[in-house]
Amino acid sequence: MSSVSAGPPGKKGYHHGALHSALIEASIALAREGGPDRVVLREAARAAGVSHSAAYRHFADREALLAEVSSYARDELAAQMRRRVDRTNDPRKRLRAVGTAYIDFAISEPGLFRTAFTSHPATSGGAEHGRATTGRDPFEVLGQVLDEAQAAGLLDARRRPGAEIAAWSAVHGLASLLLDGPLPRSPAAVRFARAQVFDLIERGLLNDT
Repeated sequence: MSSVSAGPPGKKGYHHGALHSALIEASIALAREGGPDRVVLREAARAAGVSHSAAYRHFADREALLAEVSSYARDELAAQMRRRVDRTNDPRKRLRAVGTAYIDFAISEPGLFRTAFTSHPATSGGAEHGRATTGRDPFEVLGQVLDEAQAAGLLDARRRPGAEIAAWSAVHGLASLLLDGPLPRSPAAVRFARAQVFDLIERGLLNDT
């Protein structure tokens, strides 16, 4: 971020584009601290060192700002999923890697995880057509891995449509229970719960080998 003018005392002078980025960066930090409820235009403006009215020149309302932060959180989650998937070429292990990365992100970045799906567009049709697109969204990363499992003969074509919904629902449910529910979050307990859910997904979707 580069400032340009001294401005009023206690305020920072930003280039137009830099202020937009500064508000998003401040809001990401707020989301990390307290989830989507902390993403408020007034708080973001205060953190960026500008007036509330200056923030409204870049975002019409809180929902517009939250949409940007939610998109960032989904991108971060998808990137972590892709990094974990890329560690192996085994289709079965790649499917487990998707779920492991998802849960690890929820535990390590609870604020961003809770924000990721607060404001988001509908999925790109993978649930209906069984096809992913760019791979920048967690749902699309999962879809790509499921396509690979089908191509490898692990996933029957008849089970492919909507497989994302089943797998995602199970893993997201576990992540939510670990964050906000009664499940213990010790490393051993997380590993056990994760293995149980992954086994259930595989028995429901994948062919016996």
